[in-house]
Amino acid sequence: MPAKSKAQQKAAGAALSAKRGETSKSELHESSKQMYESMTEKELEELASTKRKGKPEHKH
Repeated sequence: MPAKSKAQQKAAGAALSAKRGETSKSELHESSKQMYESMTEKELEELASTKRKGKPEHKH
């Protein structure tokens, strides 16, 4: 499941970092917190590893 925007890819990376214990969950923004709580580490890896080239900054 590739990310649809750069913002989604960045949020997934932040959530993945918290899931792995590299950053604190309290440092996450709302969208990253929701991803952290609802997605598995594997799902977050797939979103975070999406190439950014050609992606819009935000999905409208």
